[in-house]
Amino acid sequence: MAANQDYAAYKARLARILTQYVVGLCAVLGVLAWAEQNGLSRYWLGPIFLFSTVMIYAAIGIYGRTTDAEEYYVAGRRIPPFYNGMAAAADWMSAASFISLAGGLYLQGFSGLGAQPGGLAFVLGWTGGFCLVALLVAPYLRGLKLYTVPDYFQHRYGGRWPRIIAALAAILCSFTYVVAQIYGIGLIASRLTGVQFEIGILLGLGGVLLCSFLGGMRAITWTQVAQYVVLLLAFLIPVSWLAYKQLGNPLAPLVYGEQLRKIGELEKALIDSPQEKQVQTEFLRRADQYRAWLAEPESSLRRERAAAQERIRQLKQQNADSSRIVAANRELAALPRDVAGARELWTRAMDESLERAKPLGGLAPHGRPFAGDAGGTPEERAAFSASRLNFLALVFCLMVGTAGLPHLLTRFYTTPTVAESRYSVAWALFFIVLLYLSVPALAVLVKFEVMQSLVGSSFDNLPTWIVQWGKVDPSLLSVSDVNGDGIVQFGEIRLGADIIMLATPEIGGMPYVVSGLVAAGGLAAALSTADGLLLTISNAIVRDIYSHDAAHPSTPEQRVILSKFALLGVALMAALVASLKPADILPLVAASFSLAASAFFPAMLLGIFWPRATRAGAVAGMLAGLGVTVAYMLMNAASVRALFRLAGSQTLWFGILPASAGVFGVAVGLVVTLVVSLLARQLHGGAVPER
Repeated sequence: MAANQDYAAYKARLARILTQYVVGLCAVLGVLAWAEQNGLSRYWLGPIFLFSTVMIYAAIGIYGRTTDAEEYYVAGRRIPPFYNGMAAAADWMSAASFISLAGGLYLQGFSGLGAQPGGLAFVLGWTGGFCLVALLVAPYLRGLKLYTVPDYFQHRYGGRWPRIIAALAAILCSFTYVVAQIYGIGLIASRLTGVQFEIGILLGLGGVLLCSFLGGMRAITWTQVAQYVVLLLAFLIPVSWLAYKQLGNPLAPLVYGEQLRKIGELEKALIDSPQEKQVQTEFLRRADQYRAWLAEPESSLRRERAAAQERIRQLKQQNADSSRIVAANRELAALPRDVAGARELWTRAMDESLERAKPLGGLAPHGRPFAGDAGGTPEERAAFSASRLNFLALVFCLMVGTAGLPHLLTRFYTTPTVAESRYSVAWALFFIVLLYLSVPALAVLVKFEVMQSLVGSSFDNLPTWIVQWGKVDPSLLSVSDVNGDGIVQFGEIRLGADIIMLATPEIGGMPYVVSGLVAAGGLAAALSTADGLLLTISNAIVRDIYSHDAAHPSTPEQRVILSKFALLGVALMAALVASLKPADILPLVAASFSLAASAFFPAMLLGIFWPRATRAGAVAGMLAGLGVTVAYMLMNAASVRALFRLAGSQTLWFGILPASAGVFGVAVGLVVTLVVSLLARQLHGGAVPER
């Protein structure tokens, strides 16, 4: 009875703290909005948002510092479901969900393109994945009172190898995931402060380490609760603002259908526009030029380098303006250094030009259910089948990947009881749905704003946000007068998925304080997920691999200290990889889910629901599933194909894209685990010793 009273008092105290935090945050936003109206420069607002929010998270991280193993790994198993659900939602609302998901829907529509299965697949797959977690995995794992996901594999199957393979797989998929988060952190920090992208990564990385280094899961949990409040406000305020501006109703998920109908009409007008067709013709001409260069790359490269040098020489002879000479030198420097680089660069440029030569700049009609046409030509029917198949494959990978993600499953070790772990998942779903219902609405409202306000404007009066975002990363945004008429056409606008959400306030003409809030929300989303991922990786290295080696005995306190330093090393390595900009955020995240699905889901599912699963079956299934997934991704990666000089396009099985490689890994893992388990039991006369 006394314990129940203490727990009730503890929850009441948490409710008071959360209420004070929300009220204080809203008051700060109000003060900053007032200060902007009274002349505070936006060059001050950005750094204020960056440093104030990071300092809040850092203060929580420092307050939650601990060396106790129970507190460091599972927050003392005393987080109430409401707050654990909020923390899980923040952990889930990564840079992919907050920054890139609306952008994916903007660029791909509901149906997707030939190289993407559609942004709606991410919404459905991730939401469905939480249902799998609630029904199949979270309550069972919480009942075992373990610390990490590899703990489960040793508990269920015994021996070293299930645990070691699970730990290595956790490192692989979590590292892929965390690189995407740190890329998002660098993107936001550089935009808010104006520093270079690489410096922005280091600034954000400091926030990650302050949140997670000292207090582990205890500090991360309460930091993620604070971060969820920030990202919720940062997402709902701009989407509600846009909905009210365009439709007179701030409830965007209920009213955005009207704008979707208008976008369909605008798309038809753009497809028939003579100016848009001029843009398409110019991109076709550029594609033909790249194709001609690729026919003889060595002589073409030599000719283009000589022509660039001649232009520089002529400009200097004419005493031309220094800016023109600098631009000509940049063109020379941008040329490939060797034939292999020329072939890769020009092939990519040719493919991009061919894509942008299509109607709508290569974008799919927003409301189309799938690419192609089920009742059209054979090519259209094939495109329809491939689009539908990839949509379903990605949804499947995201669902089962969610049920296998180590950093997410560890979150449900922190509740006091098994029943509360179920309530925790329910609360997490509620907090996720608050944002996910608005994501498709935001994509539609932004696209309507671009089509209505930006298209048809003059290049002489481009909005300042286009220039500013172009400085952060030209690959994220470019607007060029392709047909030379001085008017912006839709096909001349190139937006990256990672910019749509962050630029929404400026696209919609909102005060800059909203832009700062959105950037702070994106930073909160990336930081919250990065914290959990880095903790998972460091725990896998120290607790699940190093400390279980008989040659490295250690006390719980020593393991905690080692985990902290492993976390620091992994964070620096991830920052280095993220600075190379290996890929956009969504593809990286999708790949990590495929890896988690193939490595963990088959052995975990059979381990829970099939008593005859054996250690040999689990080891063989995990290795086979993960191996197939990694091999499929690598053999279709452009860099790998270029390295081994593999000619032709990707080698796709049944037309499935590499991001959904987990489809094959899960199937292979299930079959191998079943077959090897049955064979092992037959060889041992029906009974297999597990320990």
